[in-house]
Amino acid sequence: MSISRTFIDFFVDREHVPTTGSTLIPRLGDPVLFTTSGMHPLTPYLEGEPHPLGRRLVGIQRCLRTTDLDEVGDPTHLTVFEMLGSWSLGDYGSSETLRWGYELLTTRFGLDPQRMYVTVFGGDEQVPLDQESLRTWQELGLPIELTTDDNWWSNGPTGPCGPDSEIFVWTGDGEPEGTPTTDDRWVEVWNHVMMRYRRHDDGSLEELKQQNIDTGLGLERLTMLLEGRQSVYETSLFEPWMRIIPKLWTLDERSQRIVIDHLRSSIVIVGDGVHPSNTGRGYVLRRLIRRLLTILWQNDESRSLSDLPIELFEHTLSHFHQGETVTLIRRILIDEEIRFSNLLDRGRKVLSHERFHKSLDDTDYEYLHETHGLPRELVDSLR
Repeated sequence: MSISRTFIDFFVDREHVPTTGSTLIPRLGDPVLFTTSGMHPLTPYLEGEPHPLGRRLVGIQRCLRTTDLDEVGDPTHLTVFEMLGSWSLGDYGSSETLRWGYELLTTRFGLDPQRMYVTVFGGDEQVPLDQESLRTWQELGLPIELTTDDNWWSNGPTGPCGPDSEIFVWTGDGEPEGTPTTDDRWVEVWNHVMMRYRRHDDGSLEELKQQNIDTGLGLERLTMLLEGRQSVYETSLFEPWMRIIPKLWTLDERSQRIVIDHLRSSIVIVGDGVHPSNTGRGYVLRRLIRRLLTILWQNDESRSLSDLPIELFEHTLSHFHQGETVTLIRRILIDEEIRFSNLLDRGRKVLSHERFHKSLDDTDYEYLHETHGLPRELVDSLR
């Protein structure tokens, strides 16, 4: 049985109703460009609106985060990923969700509790220590680290928020050592948010009219742990990417991961109906495509997205259950490559001006970006 199916069935057995994950595009009127978490589409219901399926939900949501863009290329961060989630809309509390989380990870997925560590909100001047979560983990016998900033979850500067408890798994060799905040071999796998508050513009908090639970478990990270891999890219989820790209283009490990992530993410974004542009969602897509092309062309300008086999498009669209045609998505990516190539040609002409024969300062970079659309990393690669 697949990891996703095991997760869904576990919560269905506990009276949760499966929800259909939405696209990367948030609901109309939402100021956020893309869906960034599993709870994002459920915001009205977390704030008290009755959900038509009831108070216990479980589902899978594809998400996009650009806040982690600098981390993409390491073993665990991705731009587009899938989030397994479970929710209590004013039903059960933190003790139940944490005990279920522990049970699912250890008895269903077979993770060794001796290689697990948890963190709990330690309290601040507005919200006290999360006693219930602390007591639950103590009863389950897991080592606990108290933090403040690292164990407070919010989807933005305002809106629903609350203390959280995160479950980490040791990925290093030998006996576990250190704590989640002191050793990055502890990898966060599952976050349980006790969503009890709403933050206002002035920073103040008010209690929500219902106490919610919102959990998020990254499918790719969990797969990495269960398959015993050193990175998400080595998992079965990234086959055939890791079979084809290394043969197609010779890249160092970090560059290869960025190229694979950005290509895969671009296919998913276009698959959800977004086209490259200079503003909004289209600009995020454009940045991803141009960033991966910049890496590809650093050593060989003959590399082209037209070299990508259809198999990669089909695999990605099938995995994310998207209906767009391969031909259309491939055409959009190649058209953007042509635009970027023309921009580079123009950039070389601009940079040949004697004004730019010196060391460039921030003003020069800003001018080149704002006037000619040349990002800093691109300018540096052209000089």
